[in-house]
Amino acid sequence: MSRLHELYERCGQSPWLDNLRRDWIRSGRLAELVDDGVRGITSNPTIFAKAIEGEEDYDAQFRSLVPEVSVQDAYWELVIEDIQAALALLGPLHASSGGGDGFVSLEVAPALAYDTEGTIASARALHERIAAPNLLVKIPATEAGVPAIRQMISEGRSINVTLIFSLDRYDAVMEAYLSGLEAYASGHDDLSGVHSVASFFVSRVDTEVDKRLGALPPAAGDVSSLLGKAAVAQAQTAYQHFLSTFRGPRWERLAAKGARVQRPLWASTSTKNPAYSDLLYVDTLIGPDTVNTMPDQTLAAFGDHGEVARTIDGDPGQAASMLSRLTEVGIDLADVAARLEDEGVRSFTASFDDLLAALEQKAASFA
Repeated sequence: MSRLHELYERCGQSPWLDNLRRDWIRSGRLAELVDDGVRGITSNPTIFAKAIEGEEDYDAQFRSLVPEVSVQDAYWELVIEDIQAALALLGPLHASSGGGDGFVSLEVAPALAYDTEGTIASARALHERIAAPNLLVKIPATEAGVPAIRQMISEGRSINVTLIFSLDRYDAVMEAYLSGLEAYASGHDDLSGVHSVASFFVSRVDTEVDKRLGALPPAAGDVSSLLGKAAVAQAQTAYQHFLSTFRGPRWERLAAKGARVQRPLWASTSTKNPAYSDLLYVDTLIGPDTVNTMPDQTLAAFGDHGEVARTIDGDPGQAASMLSRLTEVGIDLADVAARLEDEGVRSFTASFDDLLAALEQKAASFA
């Protein structure tokens, strides 16, 4: 049994792949990864930008599309073809897991991050166009995104909530899921077809916090013991919020109608600092009812030398104490989250815009 299979069988965590490439679909590489234990796939505008700009596999389809549709519409045609192929590949896993896994995620256009109504319309349109039970449409957890998440859940549409950087916003996301389910339940007796994951971004938190720790004045004292600790402590604390939310009478009323928990998903789990373990954000965040979506290099590293053991809630008190210590020395975690959310939206928007510009140039070369 591979470590990825073991991760799910022994610890209840689903390993997903944070990448999607057409050449992997066509070559059978993606199928091999699923056979090895990958149980879902996530994508984002940056991932598709790298794939479409870096591969010739898209050129023939793009050339056939540009005389008929706009470049932006052609982009969506390219992306949706890949998503549909991945959905078909993971369909049997979705069925055999009773709808628990086998998901593929597709994000709404990043320019909609601060547009509630635009996000609702886009997410609804993607669900209706693709119409697969294992599709998760990704909506960012911006202030404008949260009501869109609730609306989609209230319509029975499955959502991957992305770009969560703080415990407060995570609580708001879980509330949107629960209230959305309650609205959907008012007209439906079976809630088992509604799925959601809440993507809590990890490594970027350490990158930002470590930078701020390094800029503290000498009066703050020796803070070296705090470096590389914020992200895991926050994620482990988020898991405690998850456990508290999905229990008790409110949840039990929904669960009685087949509702599924909104699993925490650990995203941005590749290690950015070479001084830290390459599996810092994998080995420390293993536990039941969670997902870890890993880029291929991190996935390969875990398959080679990952440790399969429950770690997510080994010492929640220590995680909470670490967050308190960071606050005491002057790290404003709310400000960290706000900056990272803004950077995340801007990064995805830039990737999307750069790709469209590159496709415009390519379309012009066909003329």
